[in-house]
Amino acid sequence: MIGKRIGGRYEIIRGIGEGGMSKVYLAHDIILDRDVAIKVLDYDFANEEDLKRRFQREALSATSLTHPHIVNIFDVGEEDELHYLVMEYINGRTLKKFIQTNGPLRPQQAVQIMKQLVSAIANAHHNGIIHRDIKPQNILMDENGDVKITDFGIAMALNSTAHTKTNSVLGTVHYLSPEQARGGMATKKSDIYSLGIVFYELLTGELPFSAETAVAIALKHLQEETPSVREQIPSIPQSVENVILKATSKDALNRYRSADEMYEDLLTVLSPERANEAKFTEPVDDDKTRAIPIVNESQKFDHAEETKKIEPVQTPATSPKEIKKKKKKKKWPIIAGVVSGILLILLLLLFLPGWLGPKKVTVPEVVGEDEKAAVEMLEAEGFKVDEKIEEVNNDVEAGKVIRTIPEGGQKRDVGASITIYVSKGKETMVMENYEGKNYENIHNLLADRFKSISPDWQFTDEPEGTIIGQTPKEGEEVVTEETDLVFTVSKGPELITFKNLRGYSERQVLDYARVSGLEIKAVHETSEIVPENEVIRQSPEPDTQLRKGETVTVVISKGKEKKPLKGFPRTIRIPYAPQYDDESDWDGDEEEDSPKPQLVQIYIKDSKHSMDDVYEEFEIYEDTTKQFTIQLEEGGTGGYRIVRDNQIIENVTINYDDKE
Repeated sequence: MIGKRIGGRYEIIRGIGEGGMSKVYLAHDIILDRDVAIKVLDYDFANEEDLKRRFQREALSATSLTHPHIVNIFDVGEEDELHYLVMEYINGRTLKKFIQTNGPLRPQQAVQIMKQLVSAIANAHHNGIIHRDIKPQNILMDENGDVKITDFGIAMALNSTAHTKTNSVLGTVHYLSPEQARGGMATKKSDIYSLGIVFYELLTGELPFSAETAVAIALKHLQEETPSVREQIPSIPQSVENVILKATSKDALNRYRSADEMYEDLLTVLSPERANEAKFTEPVDDDKTRAIPIVNESQKFDHAEETKKIEPVQTPATSPKEIKKKKKKKKWPIIAGVVSGILLILLLLLFLPGWLGPKKVTVPEVVGEDEKAAVEMLEAEGFKVDEKIEEVNNDVEAGKVIRTIPEGGQKRDVGASITIYVSKGKETMVMENYEGKNYENIHNLLADRFKSISPDWQFTDEPEGTIIGQTPKEGEEVVTEETDLVFTVSKGPELITFKNLRGYSERQVLDYARVSGLEIKAVHETSEIVPENEVIRQSPEPDTQLRKGETVTVVISKGKEKKPLKGFPRTIRIPYAPQYDDESDWDGDEEEDSPKPQLVQIYIKDSKHSMDDVYEEFEIYEDTTKQFTIQLEEGGTGGYRIVRDNQIIENVTINYDDKE
């Protein structure tokens, strides 16, 4: 294969892996100029028509999967007897090698990986596909530490699982669910069981069940409970162990109902509120009769991790002695031999032409036809339609044929079986309630299912990233491909960047409080540096992110610390200037003449008074004495003025530095 070009465009570079049913090669797509991985059906099975048909059917199903944590399948092809599919090439290593190198992992790291895996499997289940062989060897880890599930080439659409023989098991024994070990069909819950085993291996670095043979391991999956991870690593929270115990329940009814439910459990598994939750236990039904299969210890342990068929033990053949006894008891009449001969001749005449060489005809092209018309066209050419599989398809109208296996245009024997795939129409879903969940997690879970998924961010008291509303609403049935899904998502509380207020006046601080929505507590203190009425400092510091309504403190300067007030007590004698009612009659006898009153006004300027206001006003009829004190601040100037009948009779200036 190395150096060969297949499909006219893929040049094989080297082998990069091998499984129980296929080989994987690194190749280069010469048309798109990119490296790809090509999975080729193993040549040992090339002549098995059923296997080739199943490979085509499952590979085509896998091409519908698009998810960040699923390896993309680009192309499916057939060249001569070579059947292959072309996949995205991941430059990394398998999760198995990562565990062997780094395990056991911390719960936080293991949970992060599991969320990626479970979201991928949930996407596959929504598309009607189960993986059937989940194991770390089928999981690739890229250089960024993200994981992608591969090998969906052996997965099977749910409605085609009947084509797996019910008397054989397809899978890897270490990760095999009990129902698969019994030979039953794989279901979505089989994938959930395997995910639980992978989670166990991530946390412990070991497999839960080991034995010398593959069958012995399968028996343990059937009969033994999953070991406790907390017994090995007590620091692992009980909530984490509960995820493993629930996923690996022996009875599928006790497992998670869906991968979606398991994913939602993983979202909160490390929250402090769940650290001490009760241990998960399965309901016990003592009256239930349990069938334990009889198995043959024939599978060797060194191949236990390969994907393979494990055939149930055949019933022992009858011994030669018993056969001889039975033959002696049977005596065939002569007529029976004659009839047998006649029947043999008739059968030879009927089937001899077909044995000598069956007629081959071309499979008609029925893609796009109605199901009924397609069946009629195929049967008219002599083919049998043994299987009709319905699939969701966003491009093909409901009831129309999507594809056939084998494809139209290929030659097949008359009477060959044809499988047709019929469209169920566009994918629909009933909307769930996603409120209260994390937007990023839900976006990843629903990735590529809707026409678009977008957030409408709003400030609320809910934690940032929490979904607080959705359109369409819960319970609405929608066509996912045509639906724009909008989540109203909390941005958390609205935050304000606390401005630098240094140098602001007290009035400016109050104005800022009204605009910003913050509650500002003003505190005043003296400062030798900051001028009076300016902001000295603030708490918290500038540029801090704050919620509206939060209280902050701003310290405003009272200026320099001042000396105490200095008092200048004064005793003032105000002289009376004699005046009489009738001067012309004044005869020197003061007792006989009445004195006229004089209006006196005293003005004071100090720390509390101004010369613009009258300090004291009164009338005098004689010389009068008054006392008052001038209070001055440090560096201040004051004084007093005496006015008598509108004439200044005394005007004195006093400085703070003057003697008292």
